[in-house]
Amino acid sequence: MVTKEEFYQALTNRHGIENQKKFDDATVAICGLGGLGSNIAICLARVGIGRLILIDFDVVDVTNLHRQQYKFNQVGTPKTDALKENLLEINPFIIIETHQVKLTEENTPSLIKDADVICEAFDKPECKAMLADIVFTNYPDKYLVSSSGMAGFGSANEIVTKKITSRFFISGDGVSDVNSGIGLISSRVMACAAHEAHMALRILLGETQP
Repeated sequence: MVTKEEFYQALTNRHGIENQKKFDDATVAICGLGGLGSNIAICLARVGIGRLILIDFDVVDVTNLHRQQYKFNQVGTPKTDALKENLLEINPFIIIETHQVKLTEENTPSLIKDADVICEAFDKPECKAMLADIVFTNYPDKYLVSSSGMAGFGSANEIVTKKITSRFFISGDGVSDVNSGIGLISSRVMACAAHEAHMALRILLGETQP
């Protein structure tokens, strides 16, 4: 059995003592646990982020399995519960707070208030806009990492992270849209999720350039 000390020594050896302490002390909220959010969470759990706040109202569906970090036997399970289970298999020492709710203008401020970085991982533009407005209005000192455009079989090299303001970043190609009839492909969605997760890590290290 691997001990907590052994696990974190391995992380420290890889990331450095000072960097790992910043990760250990950090809280990241992930809003939406689909293709983006579940993959962001996997990345951050592997790095050893101290605390994750996972928010989603939905349950795992068979149509999710081609791009989201869930298993066949988890179909019908709330995404918050299923993802927490999977993350604890990867990193049993992480603190995970789950909220199986749909984010609204009323409940969002209290659910994200403890996060240092907020990762937006919604499908719908109106939900993205709502979260951004709430963060900018209520928490101007927090960082928001969002996404736009990751559908289809286009080159993954088209997916980039752009700095919009000093505390707002968007990952994606900025163009592709599932509403155009182009499907979401696991590898491209994962590439965008990796961009979001990596930007969150850079923010926590004090590096605020994409």
